[in-house]
Amino acid sequence: MPDTEQSIGCDAEHDRRLYERVVKRTRQWEGRIFSVDTLDVELFDGSHGYREIVNHHGGAGVVAVMGGRVCLVRQYRVALGRMTLEIPAGKIDGDETGASCASRELSEETGLVAEELIPLGIAEGSPGFTNEHTEIFLAKGLSLKEEHPDEGEYINTVWVDLDEAIAAVRAGELRDAKTCLGLLLARELL
Repeated sequence: MPDTEQSIGCDAEHDRRLYERVVKRTRQWEGRIFSVDTLDVELFDGSHGYREIVNHHGGAGVVAVMGGRVCLVRQYRVALGRMTLEIPAGKIDGDETGASCASRELSEETGLVAEELIPLGIAEGSPGFTNEHTEIFLAKGLSLKEEHPDEGEYINTVWVDLDEAIAAVRAGELRDAKTCLGLLLARELL
């Protein structure tokens, strides 16, 4: 193991050899939620590489805890072919901020309204091929109104003991990146 200490920063100045310069970007597909580009990149040694990138507007999620229990949503994820338990979350629309998206999704999916949203962190689920990121917030001052999911969105609200949810993350039973990160950061803060 080298005895030189490195900072945790991720900027390109730490090792210029790792940087990839985009030479050409070609839009291959444009959808409602994301688009796909192919990239020709020049590497440090002058050689070229090929990359496929999924572009996404990003999203926001909320860890909502009341009385030691966290509010999760159960839904079927066709891409995985199974049910998941996740924090309430959704994609950022237009010029919407992460906080306003988080507030909207919390209300739509669970009927909960927060007096305050505290930023916890940002999850980047698969940085090898997508720029998708999810801003994660902790909800404070919760009250219950009426849920109103998006059309075609079928979900169930589930309240789970926060410690049991953390144990489920550690056991690999909860695997959604934003949910795992959100629960762990919320537990640390609470």
